[in-house]
Amino acid sequence: MRPGQAPLWYKRKAAHAAFFLKIWLRGLDLNQRPSGYEPDELPDCSTPRDENTWGITLCKSKSSPTETKRICLSPHRDFVDQVNGKILVGTASWSDPGFVERWYPKKLPAADRLSWYAQHFELVEVNSTFYSVPEPRMVERWCAATPDDFRFDVKLHQLFSFHSTPAKLLPPDLQDRLETDAKGKVNPTRDVQEALLKLFLRATAIFRSAGKMGVLLLQLSPAFSPRKHELNELELLIEMLNGYELAIEFRNRNWAIGDQLQSTIDFVQKHRAIFVNVDAPASDHFTVMRSDVDEVTNSNVAYLRLHGRNAKAYITGKTVAARFDYDYNEKEIAEVAERSRKLAREARDVHVIFNNNNLDYAPRAAIRLRKALGQIVNPPAETPELF
Repeated sequence: MRPGQAPLWYKRKAAHAAFFLKIWLRGLDLNQRPSGYEPDELPDCSTPRDENTWGITLCKSKSSPTETKRICLSPHRDFVDQVNGKILVGTASWSDPGFVERWYPKKLPAADRLSWYAQHFELVEVNSTFYSVPEPRMVERWCAATPDDFRFDVKLHQLFSFHSTPAKLLPPDLQDRLETDAKGKVNPTRDVQEALLKLFLRATAIFRSAGKMGVLLLQLSPAFSPRKHELNELELLIEMLNGYELAIEFRNRNWAIGDQLQSTIDFVQKHRAIFVNVDAPASDHFTVMRSDVDEVTNSNVAYLRLHGRNAKAYITGKTVAARFDYDYNEKEIAEVAERSRKLAREARDVHVIFNNNNLDYAPRAAIRLRKALGQIVNPPAETPELF
C-alpha cells in the first residue's frame, strides 16, 4: 500500500458508517444531502474547520462558498477507533509439551485441552498439519470443542513449502504413487501436489462449513531463496488455493533486503495473499527475517508471528523448544501491542500468533498481550478440582 493511501476496507467501512450517520442526522432535521452522495463523498468538500467530540465537522463546498453547510467526516478521533480491524491473539499449537506441563490445569484430559484453550483465546494456529493431513473426524471434534467465533489458522503441509519431505509424511494412499530419491524424499511433482491438496482441503472444508476457517499458512523453507528460486514458483499453489486466504511466511532474509523487499511485497499483494510479518531476533543471519517490516498486502487479514528474540537459540537450536526459547517482557509486549494496532488500521482482522514455544512462554505472553490490548479484564474462571 502506498504511503497516504487509504485501504479499500477503510473506505468501504467509512461509507457504510457515513450512511447510517446521514440517516441519524436527518432525524435531527439537519439539511438533506444531494441524492447519490454520502457525507464523505461530497465533491470538493474542504478540510474540516471545526472539530467536535463526535469526530464530525461542518464544512462548506469550495466550489460554492455560499452553499449551505454540509456534513463531512473527520478521518481522526473516535471514528478511526471504530473502523480499526479486530485483533485476534493466539499461539502456534495448543498441545505443546510445555503447555501441558506448565499451563493447563493438572490432570486435565487431553480431549479437553482445546476447549480450555478457547476460554482464553479466539484463535489458534494448527501446526500438526505441517506434518500430516488431518482426519476429517478430528477436525469435526476441534470445531465442536470451540465457540462459534473461534478461528483456526491452518499451516499447509511441508510438501508445499519447498521443504525436503519424507514419503512417510504423506497419506498412505498417496505413498504408492510417489517418486522418491535414494533417501526416501518425495519428488513434489504437480500431480502429487494436486492430489495431496485435494485431501488436505477436504479436511479444511469442515472448518469453512463451521464458519471457523481462518487462513492457510505457507511457511516456506529457508532454502527457498532469491538466488535459487523465483517468486512465480508459488503461483501454482496460489492458483490452486483460489478462494482461500493464504498467508506466506518467508524464512530466507534475502527476500526482504534492499530492492528485493518491494518486489516481494508487490508479488504477494498482486496475488491478494497475506505477507507474514514477524518478531524475530536481531540478527543478519539468512534464516532470520527482519522485524522492522509491517506490511498489509490483503486488507482482509494482516498476520504477525512472534518467534522470540533469542538469536543464538534461533540459529543453532535443534528442536522447536530450543529454537524459540524466549520469554517476552512487559516492555516487549507493549511493543507488540503497538505493532498490532498499527496493522489493525489497515486490515479488517489482525492475526497475532506467539511461536515462542518453550515451556509455557507462548500462552502466557499471549494472555499478557490481550490484556495490553484491553481485551481481558479478568482471566476465565478455572476449575479448582483440576489443580
